Amino acid sequence: MTAIGIIGSAGRMGQALAAAVPDLGATLVGGIDAGGDPAALAHDADVLIDFSAPSALERNLAAARLTGTPILIGTTGLTPTHHALVDSAASEIAVLQTGNVSLGVTLLAKLVREAAARLGPEWDIEIAEMHHRHKVDAPSGTALLLGEAAAAGRGAPLAELRVADRAGLVGARSEGTIGFASLRGGSVAGDHLVVFAGEGERIELGHRAENRAIFARGAITAALWLAGKPAGRYGMEEVLGV
Repeated sequence: MTAIGIIGSAGRMGQALAAAVPDLGATLVGGIDAGGDPAALAHDADVLIDFSAPSALERNLAAARLTGTPILIGTTGLTPTHHALVDSAASEIAVLQTGNVSLGVTLLAKLVREAAARLGPEWDIEIAEMHHRHKVDAPSGTALLLGEAAAAGRGAPLAELRVADRAGLVGARSEGTIGFASLRGGSVAGDHLVVFAGEGERIELGHRAENRAIFARGAITAALWLAGKPAGRYGMEEVLGV
């Protein structure tokens, strides 16, 4: 069986991952948290799953490169500097980095991209997301993933189209932009809604996560797919073949 090591094992996702590993035909070789040794874990694992913190990414990637161990990165809140580190690591090992490991969200992103490509700029795109009160980053990694899909459908970088904050007298909405709204409260595992608003009609594409188990199953499914892959940067769409 594929041996999986979890980085961030004491967190909510880490605990969900540990519970789901045996059900998907894998084995858990161990887990670490802040202060743990990722190199030792990488040595024992066939593949690593990282749901820790952006500040730990450089060290975790270095450990995976040292042992040649594939690594799935589900940590959100990454900066362009972090993505550059991922690109560098992918020249030597297999790396799958994603803002959401849900198989349903992966398919949703595909649908969002197709809708954005087929509908003209007169269709406004708004992305709303809600998560539990403990989430520290906003917009969520999933919201940004969906925004990237919408922007790709329109043939432009998300950075050129993104509107992340509206407060005060901001004026009328600019055509072609992609708006974001973030809600936080309670124990919501993750709700995402992409609205395409046209003149007199709306299309709404969404996904609701009822519990973290779906993310754990998606992450382990992706990790099993990643094990043994050649060096490169991969995404969840390749796991699903979409």
